[in-house]
Amino acid sequence: MKKKINIRWQLFFYDVFIMIFVNLLLFDFSGSKLSVSGIVAQGTVGFAAVFLSRLLGSIYNQIWRYGGIQCYIRLIFTDSIGLVITLIIGRILPMEHATCLRVLVIACMNLLGALTIRIMYRYAFKCGNSNTLFGKILLLILRVFAGSKIVGERTLDATKINIAIIGAGRVGVSLAEELLNNAASAYTPQCFVDVSKEKVGRDIHGIPVLVEDEATLEQLKFLDIQEVVFAIPHLADDKKKRLYEHYQKAGYKIKVYDYPTMQAAGGKRHLREFDIEELLFRRPIVVNDERTSKYYRNKVILITGGGGSIGSELCRQLAKMQPKQIVILDIYENGAYDVQQELKIAYTGKLDVRIEIMSITNKKALGKVFRTYHPHIVINAAAHKHVPLMERNCVEAVQNNVFGTKNVMDCCEEYGAERFMMVSTDKAVNPTNVMGATKRMCEMLVRSASTHGKVKYSATRFGNVLGSAGSVIPLFKKQIANGGPVTLTDKRIIRYFMTIPEASQLVLASGAMAHNGELFVLDMGQPIRILDLAENMIRLSGIQGVEIVETGLRPGEKLYEELLVKTEELDKTDNSLIFVERDIPLSEKEINEKLEMLHRACETGSDDWVRDVLRRVVPTFKKPEEVNVKASESDEMKNRRELAVV
Repeated sequence: MKKKINIRWQLFFYDVFIMIFVNLLLFDFSGSKLSVSGIVAQGTVGFAAVFLSRLLGSIYNQIWRYGGIQCYIRLIFTDSIGLVITLIIGRILPMEHATCLRVLVIACMNLLGALTIRIMYRYAFKCGNSNTLFGKILLLILRVFAGSKIVGERTLDATKINIAIIGAGRVGVSLAEELLNNAASAYTPQCFVDVSKEKVGRDIHGIPVLVEDEATLEQLKFLDIQEVVFAIPHLADDKKKRLYEHYQKAGYKIKVYDYPTMQAAGGKRHLREFDIEELLFRRPIVVNDERTSKYYRNKVILITGGGGSIGSELCRQLAKMQPKQIVILDIYENGAYDVQQELKIAYTGKLDVRIEIMSITNKKALGKVFRTYHPHIVINAAAHKHVPLMERNCVEAVQNNVFGTKNVMDCCEEYGAERFMMVSTDKAVNPTNVMGATKRMCEMLVRSASTHGKVKYSATRFGNVLGSAGSVIPLFKKQIANGGPVTLTDKRIIRYFMTIPEASQLVLASGAMAHNGELFVLDMGQPIRILDLAENMIRLSGIQGVEIVETGLRPGEKLYEELLVKTEELDKTDNSLIFVERDIPLSEKEINEKLEMLHRACETGSDDWVRDVLRRVVPTFKKPEEVNVKASESDEMKNRRELAVV
């Protein structure tokens, strides 16, 4: 505190010195007829009026090193008030009157001096560590005036990280200013990189602006750049991908600066790593709209599997839509508790969130939940989804995924729910594994129930979800953190990906537009090579020498997921990204016969027997070996390999 007070009074004495100097300089301005005592009296009045105005306007409480235009406007405003007071007092008191012109000129010169000293101080604080001759001279002058090291003065620090900022626009300059103003920052901006001919070759706050070309890499080496920071929020996807690969191949660690995007969303400014989602190099798909929000408003919504990756994001999305109540049902209490606490903190008592811990295979407990809350909408996101594990636990997969879903549907019918929405997967398309086959069976259940039930039914099918539990992203992160190796089952594998928010929004938007019985699918764009995804994650981590090891396909695993959107086989919706699968529903009798076959198979406790029965009740369930051989040789898959991105 003492340090701040010293600096404040130091600035006050500079202003006193400037006022005395100006009065002496203009002692005989315009042939003034004032006597010496009159000049002193007039100067004393002006001094008292101006400094009283500045003190009342808290001019000396401002931190000028960070001063923006508002600080300078306040100084001009307070000095204008001081000028008016000086003129009034000069006419009221019995003293020699100075001309208005003399008082005005002295006030303007005094204000100009005060502004100059503050601008010089701010410039020295921000650019005192620059290599410009003017910056060094100015810093030396202020050191002499201050008598010691000025507050905020920084010297070059070998422990700091030298960065290049991609983009010399508003966001890039904002980042540079923040780093220059923060003496505790771990980063030193050494240059901007931009394509604007108007900016290239010039400097901003003493930081040079380099042109974006191949020669730039040599200049970055000369400046000892260690990291490259993207500060262009609205950069085109193809351009972002090109720049990312350009600097990545040059060996630079890449980061992103989100401000002011983060500020608009209520977040904080910060440098962060490139998100895995950004490696898709496409704009996030925003599906939800006002119609979707209106549908869920004031509804009681039950989400099974609400503590999981998709379920928890569904809760977050729904919380924005002002539902009457969200009921999170999950067998894993930690996940459910975490999302409950997150929503409580975010909405501070304005959102009614309830937790129920149980398995959807427990129909009696489910009935109690439905009697308690009487949900309007039920979203079934509870499922066993890990492909290799379900290959070895077929009975459990069918009990949970198929009969658990049937339990939830039965409760919806019994307790009068309005709508049942099921979360499905692209692995249900011509499945080659037990997990995919159980999901396909659930789709068949939903389609059949829509023909004879009272509830409105729909199912939503999407591809792999980046960063969800059990996906490759968390696995790769752990393997990279441990120094490798990163394991791939097959380097030819291609998958369709979407982000967790995209998947959740699709479920909600499709549920809101459903009439009854639709099986929705999303246009997920181009497929992604898992090998390229792994290589990018390794480079992104900055860890050297991480190997990629091929381990062979796991039981039930496909080389290529089926193309979800074949527009000639789908019906369009109002949303250009959402389509409806043409799927003929089974009769109630047919679906019940299939369920009975599965029930008897589960009663035996034999995983092999359950797998065989699944192949009979799900006609599209194929052996992976047969599908992979055909897929690898087909022209369609060869084309998809060529189109795969990342």
